[in-house]
Amino acid sequence: MEITAVVVLLVVVVHSLAKPLPAKEIEKQLLAEQYLRRYYGMQAGLQGKIKPSDVMRGKIREMQSFFRLEVTGQLDDNTLELMTKARCGVPDVAEYNHFPRDLKWQNTIVTFRIINYTPDLDKEDVDRAVREAFNVWSDVTPLKFKKLREGNADIMISFGNKEHGDFNPFDGPEGLLAHAYPPGAGIGGDTHFDEDETWTKDSNAFNLFLVAAHEFGHALGMAHSSDPGALMFPVYSYSRGFPLSEDDIKGIQSLYGGNPDHRKVKPKPEAPNKCDPSLSLDAVTELRGETIIFKDSFYWRLHPQLVEPEQTLIQSTWPEIPNKVDAAYENPEKDVVIIFRGIKMWALNGYTLVEGYPKYIHKLGLPKSVRKIDAAVYIRDTGKTLLFTEEEYWSYDEQKGAMDSGYPRSIETDFPGIGDEVDAAAYHYGYLYLYHDDVQFEYSYTARKVIRIMRANSLLNC
Repeated sequence: MEITAVVVLLVVVVHSLAKPLPAKEIEKQLLAEQYLRRYYGMQAGLQGKIKPSDVMRGKIREMQSFFRLEVTGQLDDNTLELMTKARCGVPDVAEYNHFPRDLKWQNTIVTFRIINYTPDLDKEDVDRAVREAFNVWSDVTPLKFKKLREGNADIMISFGNKEHGDFNPFDGPEGLLAHAYPPGAGIGGDTHFDEDETWTKDSNAFNLFLVAAHEFGHALGMAHSSDPGALMFPVYSYSRGFPLSEDDIKGIQSLYGGNPDHRKVKPKPEAPNKCDPSLSLDAVTELRGETIIFKDSFYWRLHPQLVEPEQTLIQSTWPEIPNKVDAAYENPEKDVVIIFRGIKMWALNGYTLVEGYPKYIHKLGLPKSVRKIDAAVYIRDTGKTLLFTEEEYWSYDEQKGAMDSGYPRSIETDFPGIGDEVDAAAYHYGYLYLYHDDVQFEYSYTARKVIRIMRANSLLNC
């Protein structure tokens, strides 16, 4: 009796000492478990000697590796944020288990049929989006796509919500957008779009053409790509122009070969690798406490609470500005970021284009001979913005809205030790950070000398 009482007492004490998880932590855990089960094949209710938490950490590492995040095995902010993004419903590393690998259509003529239409768009707009999405793939392969108006087609296209007939339910708005099945008989090739989403033909909500082009990639036998610039990257992002990257083209041509007409297409640039030792930067700016680093058609976002920089297509966030940036700076007093490309500039208030833009850079007081700004930086201590162009720089008085007299001046003369060209610039606590090629100069603005030299991508935790 005494032994039993002691055991009961110990159980009560241990139970009373165990603190329940906060509701937010439980929510995060459930989100992660659901995500990893759906996209990374994590089994529910694992039994045996392996702890479920160890299995989950392994799956988190697998996901982080796929998305090129820092591999920690922990549910850090970067990982959780990515789990909340709208995406394709096809798994990233696990194929549908009833399909073998490397399936493809055996004929070069592939048929499709649109079973029903979304009320979000006119019927003609849906037809156009579907046809253009197929053209993306026919431009780089021998494939031709033929529309059927009745009967069974290779690729059956439909809109539905929640459980829609394939025992692979959708999850409501802004989560799982669509899914498609690899080539094969029956359901093979079929492509389903979630009707709970809002489908558009522009940058608002979810662009049907871009999602359809991605899903038809699966219907032709393509898996997901870990390249953020690829059409087959699983997370949705908006971009204009031809959507295929080199990675997409290599993948589809490995299945079907190239276009016999030798049609020339210009693929999207590959997403830059932040830890490439030869990486140079296009522009650096602050944005409401975050750091934005532009390179090609992408930008990285550095946030104090995020461990790893987050890489995104420029036009996914700001479809109104060019897909490549020459220079950028923030004026925090006015809460605007000025973006430069060629002879034009755009003003952003957070993530919104300011009315009246773009404007010509000559409105700042620059002569017409200046055709491009290479770098720009706002010096909070003086209220001046420095504009670097070729081997000279200008000083713009933000309060007066005019160029200071005595400019342009020589970069090499006024900033000894950095050379005569600047690609990007930033300013923090009395120090200028000037970037050229793969080098970053930390320059004391008061002492007028270089304090140290670093790699340009040290800014990106490399």
